[in-house]
Amino acid sequence: MKVINPRNTMRRRSIWVALFITCIVILLGIRLFYVQIIEGERYKKMALNQAEGVQTLYSPRGTIYDRNGKQLAFSVMVKSLYCDPGMLNADPRLIAKELAPLVNMTENELIEKLTRKNRFVWIQRLMDPKDSERVRELLKEKEWEGLRFIDESRRYYPNGPLLANVLGFVGIDDVGLDGLEMSMDKLISGSANKQKLLMDAAGNPILQSALAPYKAEGEKSIHLTVDQNIQFYAERALDRAMESTRAKGGIIIVMDPRTGGILALGNRPTYDPNHFEQATEEDFKNKAVVDIYEPGSTFKPIIAAAALDSGSYSSDIVWHDPGEIWASGHAIKNWNDGSYGDVKLVDIIKYSINTGFAHIGLLTGGKTLTKYAEKFGFGKPTGIELPGEGSGLLFDPKEMRDIDVATMSIGQGIAVTPLQMLQAYSAIANGGKMVKPHILDSIQNPDGTVYKSYETEYTGEPVSKKVADEVRNMMEKEISEGGGMNARVPGYHMAGKTGTAQKLDSVHGGYLENTYIASFCGFGPTENPRAICLVVLDDPQGNYYGGLVAAPVFKEVMGQIMRYLEIPTNEEREINGSVYKKSGKNRFPDIPSQDETEFTLPNFYGWSMRDAGEWIGKAGLGFKPEGTGSADSQSPGPGVTVKRGQDVTIHFSN
Repeated sequence: MKVINPRNTMRRRSIWVALFITCIVILLGIRLFYVQIIEGERYKKMALNQAEGVQTLYSPRGTIYDRNGKQLAFSVMVKSLYCDPGMLNADPRLIAKELAPLVNMTENELIEKLTRKNRFVWIQRLMDPKDSERVRELLKEKEWEGLRFIDESRRYYPNGPLLANVLGFVGIDDVGLDGLEMSMDKLISGSANKQKLLMDAAGNPILQSALAPYKAEGEKSIHLTVDQNIQFYAERALDRAMESTRAKGGIIIVMDPRTGGILALGNRPTYDPNHFEQATEEDFKNKAVVDIYEPGSTFKPIIAAAALDSGSYSSDIVWHDPGEIWASGHAIKNWNDGSYGDVKLVDIIKYSINTGFAHIGLLTGGKTLTKYAEKFGFGKPTGIELPGEGSGLLFDPKEMRDIDVATMSIGQGIAVTPLQMLQAYSAIANGGKMVKPHILDSIQNPDGTVYKSYETEYTGEPVSKKVADEVRNMMEKEISEGGGMNARVPGYHMAGKTGTAQKLDSVHGGYLENTYIASFCGFGPTENPRAICLVVLDDPQGNYYGGLVAAPVFKEVMGQIMRYLEIPTNEEREINGSVYKKSGKNRFPDIPSQDETEFTLPNFYGWSMRDAGEWIGKAGLGFKPEGTGSADSQSPGPGVTVKRGQDVTIHFSN
């Protein structure tokens, strides 16, 4: 009989138990390795999702600046109040009683929000800092749970209505809804970043999440060509005109003819973008960009330029005004029903003679006039960086009757946009070179580097320099001697044209009775134009002629611009010019050396034709004198950089 040793039995059992435990440990180790290493990230995400909340953080919208770096629109982070009704630890009626006055709601309105079944309810968004602080103190005092704040971006416009129709406005969700805010929204809108936070059972951030600060991300900024000071001058003058004329609407635009940069753009009516909800649809409309109107006599310089450049007319022609011109059975008459007798083109422009322009237009022909109108940029958008730009209306030259040609020649029967008028006048101001209007100067990255810049863009040469200069000189006579005398700016030579046209009936067709568009468009100083200004008044009451109601606005604005830009008056230039004559040894400025291919022109004001011609000849420039006597204007202007061989035109008068 075999004897079993108890000790051996225990030893075998221990071995099996040890093997079993070892297997269990090994299996657990494998499982832990699989869970923590192989599937660790997946399980981590699952665990976090069960304990995390999602918060949306917004970076502020990019700032809009004027040309001098002054803020026109900027964003700040403010508090928005929301509620999780399921987490409220107090009676909603009690909360509503104390909270409602601080959030501009009735108790019943607030109770309705506090008792909703969903877990997220907005109470008040984009709160004023003082209001959000009062609410924060109340929540802390009452120890209410379920009411929390979130940071959101709020837009501010420090100048209120100034430039409002250009800037536009931003909605409650930081989305641009009009103007540049809308068209540039994708570039400057603030980022919405979702951030996961560790929460406790009450939904409050815990651990490192409780210490996680809001981190704003910089956005691109927009820099405009607009000058805030010039914008103020322009809008103030427009407001005065609106009050004195009781006009239904108004437009004013100022542009630098050298670059096409818009210096000011104002509309009436307008609104305060800080309170856009109080405005009407008509207030939002940027008339300067989207509206079309019949230009009236402001279109006549374009007709004159077309006739001269095409060769169908000459400034030397003496024409006898019969007092009326017949076309297709219709009579074109002057505003006073009278005749001006024997007149040249300068007189036809100066006195805005309708019969004269009808005569010139019929001689030139509808096909040629339309071709030049298109060369001057009419009939298509200018391409400015603003939404909703209009195209205007021109005749189909194939279908034009004589009456159509005649009415087009006096600025009626066609429709233009205000920006098209500025663009066309830039060609006359620039010696034939037409510049494209633009309002964006640059877009900059958050670090200050340039993301995109907008350079000067010339859009053609509709007429020769000779023709442009001829028309410019005639337009100067319009202000100094003709119907635009109310546009005179003391101390400066200005060129421009008045305009008065019946207003189109957009509903029934034809024209509205006793309803007019009064306008004035001009530039200066004529020697070296620095600004073009267009004024349009919609249906002024009482006096409605452009020379009476629009020209004074031009005078006020351009006078302020000249002083603001520190452009010397004619008298100051005369004094400066006389220095050369009285300085003895240094009678004239030094002649540029032969190795200087580019140099700046002196001020020739007050010089004799002989002295000016001698200096210009020695400097290697071409000399084109006009008139007799002493120099009173020059092109290019004083201080302008010229290249050797370039022509300099100087006008002399007694």
